Amino acid sequence: MTRVVVTGAAGFIGSNIIKGLNARGIDDIIAVDDLSQGDKFRNLADLQIADYVDLDDFYLSFDEGRYGKVEAVFHEGACSDTMEQDGKYMMDNNYTLSCELFQACQQQGTRLLYASSAATYGGSDTFREESAFERPLNVYGYSKLLFDQRLRRELGKDFEKAKTQVVGFRYFNVYGPREQHKGRMASVAFHQFNQFKAEGRVKLFGEYGGYAQGEQMRDFVFVDDVVTVNLWFFDHPTKSGVFNLGSGRAQPFNDVAHAVVNTLRGLNGEASLSLADVAARGLIEYIPFPDALRGKYQCYTQADLGALRAAGCDHAFADVQTGVAKYVQWLASQA
Repeated sequence: MTRVVVTGAAGFIGSNIIKGLNARGIDDIIAVDDLSQGDKFRNLADLQIADYVDLDDFYLSFDEGRYGKVEAVFHEGACSDTMEQDGKYMMDNNYTLSCELFQACQQQGTRLLYASSAATYGGSDTFREESAFERPLNVYGYSKLLFDQRLRRELGKDFEKAKTQVVGFRYFNVYGPREQHKGRMASVAFHQFNQFKAEGRVKLFGEYGGYAQGEQMRDFVFVDDVVTVNLWFFDHPTKSGVFNLGSGRAQPFNDVAHAVVNTLRGLNGEASLSLADVAARGLIEYIPFPDALRGKYQCYTQADLGALRAAGCDHAFADVQTGVAKYVQWLASQA
């Protein structure tokens, strides 16, 4: 039986990976997390796992080989709050623990598939997995970049010296089910769903950075697609390296809002509206761009999928209209 470990198991992407593994009949899963935020248990309650281990107990036990033969670790555990200012806390969680886990995996012949981040690009306008374009704007992005750099130093630029598979995924703007615990760090789609339910409208930033109101663009990627790509690499153990994991398609925030509004209207038996009509009816409210974000805000991101495609992964990603509609339907079903 295939045994795997998922860290950050009760989190957004971690719990979705467990769901994807369960769908394949894999349930010998050691779930690792910190449930100080107890409500996160909901993300695990409908999933099948073999054991739950607290974060503080796992790393030393794994290093000592107490879990037997582990095929792979999906390392999603991290401090993912991009606004966190405590650099020591961030580096301990995102860098030091990851380094220890990497060493243990290499010694035990365990594959490591880990979460990097598009935050490693920060102020860049090119989103390709090369050091020339890596310019993090906060300590979160730096903590993720430093781990990538450490692995490049030890394993070579494309991790070609790894004894067993090592893959880093630079997640772009992921949205989808099981992110409700993330508070301010939850996706735009999640917040807009709740705004519309509460106020009958969604809010977007007005003009900024040369972009018209609501037209700032991000690479939004549906969590189901993130899971599919993780599992593709799980199925291809000879593929290693750092890879962007976005849709490869930049879309404006207006597209997200438009999809949220029309999906909720459809669930209420109301007809779809054009974006212009949505705005004209006040269903989207454009607010002044906050002074606190000026100079610290990415107006455009788009994953370069060249390396992912060159590795052989040809997965077709959902666009915002498709993915957000599925997500809003799921959120509505949970109410």
